[in-house]
Amino acid sequence: MSFVEWVTAPDHEEHPMRDKQARWLALYTLCLGDLMIVLDTNIVNVALPAIQGDLGFSPTALAWVLNAYMLTFGGFLLLGGRLGDVFGNRRVFLVAVVAFTVASVACGLAPSSGLLVAGRAVQGLGGAAVSAVALALIMGLFDDPAERAKAMAVYGFVMSGGGALGVLLGGVLTGFLTWHWVFLVNVPIGVVVWLLGSRVLPRRPAAVTAPRLDVVGAVLVTGALVLLVYGIVTGGAGLPYVAGGLALLAVFVAWEAHSDHPLVPLRLFRLRNLVVAQVVGALWAGAMFATFFLSSLYLQQVLEYGALAVGLAFLPTSVVMAVCSLRWSDKLVIRFGPKPPLVAGLALVAAGLGLLARVPADGGYVVDILPAMLLTGIGAGIALNPVLIVAMSDTAPAEAGLASGLANTSFSMGGALGLAVLASVATWRTDALTAAGVGHADALTGGFQIAFGAGALFALAAAVAGGVLLKVTSADAVAGVDAEAETAAA
Repeated sequence: MSFVEWVTAPDHEEHPMRDKQARWLALYTLCLGDLMIVLDTNIVNVALPAIQGDLGFSPTALAWVLNAYMLTFGGFLLLGGRLGDVFGNRRVFLVAVVAFTVASVACGLAPSSGLLVAGRAVQGLGGAAVSAVALALIMGLFDDPAERAKAMAVYGFVMSGGGALGVLLGGVLTGFLTWHWVFLVNVPIGVVVWLLGSRVLPRRPAAVTAPRLDVVGAVLVTGALVLLVYGIVTGGAGLPYVAGGLALLAVFVAWEAHSDHPLVPLRLFRLRNLVVAQVVGALWAGAMFATFFLSSLYLQQVLEYGALAVGLAFLPTSVVMAVCSLRWSDKLVIRFGPKPPLVAGLALVAAGLGLLARVPADGGYVVDILPAMLLTGIGAGIALNPVLIVAMSDTAPAEAGLASGLANTSFSMGGALGLAVLASVATWRTDALTAAGVGHADALTGGFQIAFGAGALFALAAAVAGGVLLKVTSADAVAGVDAEAETAAA
């Protein structure tokens, strides 16, 4: 069978995954694949100065090492999710892992700036498809409420802790080896994920009538998202592209309203919890993406940390995220339902960013940085699991890939927008202080302070939106407690 025939052939279910150990092995495989994608959002940040010096990037062009990835990743999430619904989430996941791994080799061995940027764009394509279908596959593996909460806690750690792990790993690899390894480290991971995924990921039952792909809708929404992300990451000069993206998005909505086989059925936006979860996810991602990026810059530019020291500075955040995601988040969801831990976690994130808004130019790590990182890590570790559960809870299994794509799109777009806005705010404040005669370190710190404060407001707004707008009945929490009791008894 040729590659094209394999991709388009019906994805029949030959060996239903009923064994508990097999389900959890499939979960870990999916999480490892998604971790590879999430790491790439931040692992490059610490290596940027080394990349610039080696490949001769100009300061303006250097931003495209990040922007090329964000552009294709954000633009193709919805299409990736729908491709999973049409051709099978398992098949799309495996193809995307191969694409991402091959692109990582190209990035790691890139001899010029242009080839590195091109490789990053292909990484974004593969990453979008992996992220879009992984969550749908996980939701299909676990239908018991207690098991699903535990599985989502593992996935939540990957999503929330991946950013901090990316900074840590980027610092270690750049400090001990070279910048090439921030890309080449994906190769053995990708190979393992593909080999395991080929054996343990379940095939879906063949549909009586295979869903059709809305080609026009796919082109419209992908073009709209690409223009929006491009406009966002290019700052003030990108306003025409943002306007064009919004116009194309309006055309897409009009097309979907009259399409017989819509890419995104508009009735999904009548699902209150799904829509609220998108808003909460976008606000939160805007705060978190910018925080990891700006705090690493503060440590490097103000406190003059080296790449390895910056990576190690994020180690406590990674540890507390892991503990809270893997040990406490599922228990809180089972006990109280998703809303209370979501609100409490986001409030802790806001408190942590509020502390960062007070960092001085001569700050010390233990006093000024560590407490804020611990609060942010605890909050993020608790909150993401319930956000994802709420986002996926109201959708039918046949549209799980699309719902996963919507959830990831909100995170990606929120992260891109938040990073652009908060970085611009920091730059504006720094320039104003410099013009007023303030010293370089103090001016940089003033910019970071106002950006961290704005990020705290983003996280606080997400907590308020989740607390006020989500409609989760007490019966959901009771069902979760009963399921936990049954699991414990078994």
